[in-house]
Amino acid sequence: MVKLKKYNQFFKLFVIFITFVLNVSCGKPNYQLTRIEGKRIPIKETIQKTPEIEQFVNPYREHIDADLSAVLAYSPETLDKSGSKWQSSLGNLLADVAFKAGDKVFQLREKKSVNICLLNSGGIRSILPKGNVTARTAFEIMPFENSLVVIALKGEQVQELVDYFIATKKAHPIAGITFTIQKNNIPKNILVQGKPIDLNTIYYVATNDYLANGGDNMNFFKKGIEKFDLEYKLRNILIDYFKEVDTIPVINDIRITEE
Repeated sequence: MVKLKKYNQFFKLFVIFITFVLNVSCGKPNYQLTRIEGKRIPIKETIQKTPEIEQFVNPYREHIDADLSAVLAYSPETLDKSGSKWQSSLGNLLADVAFKAGDKVFQLREKKSVNICLLNSGGIRSILPKGNVTARTAFEIMPFENSLVVIALKGEQVQELVDYFIATKKAHPIAGITFTIQKNNIPKNILVQGKPIDLNTIYYVATNDYLANGGDNMNFFKKGIEKFDLEYKLRNILIDYFKEVDTIPVINDIRITEE
């Protein structure tokens, strides 16, 4: 009898609890989203810093700033991606640097040589100014996290590469290949490593991972037979190059001619 009484009391409490929950949940207003607004809140000097956060972040900030500010090389003049219609001093430098670094890694890993390097002019986001060159310079030129990739292309896809280059009318960084553009925009004298292109030959083309996946409508890369990710960021390639040289060369050799 005592047990039954306790059970009845427990049951009453349970019913009261459930009733309370249902009343609360059913009594909630039915909210609906009617508008979303946003505004930019700029970070200005007037915004007060939080001392605790500054104390925590400052040692890391100083360490990174020291690394980025260390002088690695010297540039005798300013290099940028403008210049002639089809190529530029900065584009030539970046293509050559990526070509040589990629070829070195590719030979060590795959025992094969890179034949061509093609990057995109849109990936160059700053000039290489005259004067001291630092790691910060590399971050400004190449702020993206792109890595170097080698794609195995048949000669016919390399032909498409050349056609794309002419159609876009942009000074994309290019190395290892030369050609002449005729008045009808048809290329001739296409040479890869100084030899006439063979449509049946496999060529190894170094580029960045964005373009390798068809970025900037470079769909010929998606037709590649093989893909090799060298796991070497283009920015790091540039920084390593700066560390190796004393003075940055100005590369103005003619790679693309126009009739």
